[in-house]
Amino acid sequence: MARMQNERNLQVTFSKRRDGVFKKATELSTLCGADVVVVVFSLSKKPYSCGHPSVESIMNRFLVENPPTDIDAPNPIVIAHQNANTDEINTKLNRLEIPFEREKKYGEALQSSRKELPIEKLSSFDFKNLCKALEVADEAIERVLSIKKECGFEFPYQTIGSAFTPLRVTKHSSSDSYERPSGSNE
Repeated sequence: MARMQNERNLQVTFSKRRDGVFKKATELSTLCGADVVVVVFSLSKKPYSCGHPSVESIMNRFLVENPPTDIDAPNPIVIAHQNANTDEINTKLNRLEIPFEREKKYGEALQSSRKELPIEKLSSFDFKNLCKALEVADEAIERVLSIKKECGFEFPYQTIGSAFTPLRVTKHSSSDSYERPSGSNE
């Protein structure tokens, strides 16, 4: 690091860095409950200070033997920095709440539009009806595909075998439930 040569850039950087140091001092005071004072002098020897609970009360601890008893008086500079920080956080929170509410409403709309139970909670009767509905939907897809093929519609992809035929399950005579055939001999 080296000292800046341009006076204008030096003053701008001083102002920005000074505010950053004051903000950090305020955060340290707020988070840790510490009494903090920061005094900075500009190039023109002008003093800038920030402190909590107040610059005067903390400086008096070092300069005077009997400090004043009112050390808990709020410092307007500290309060201004705290309010600025709070406003910044509130602005960010408000910006995040709008898309969150939109997504929450979208999720609620999806949940309310769902009419069937999850497949794990279906009764055997409902499961049979679902299978029949899927077969009917599959037949409708097959009809649309055959009509499109007759009209000369070319599919942009190749199908292997009968990709549009429904999954057929075997029905065992021992019960009315549908089971997948297994490869084990149990």
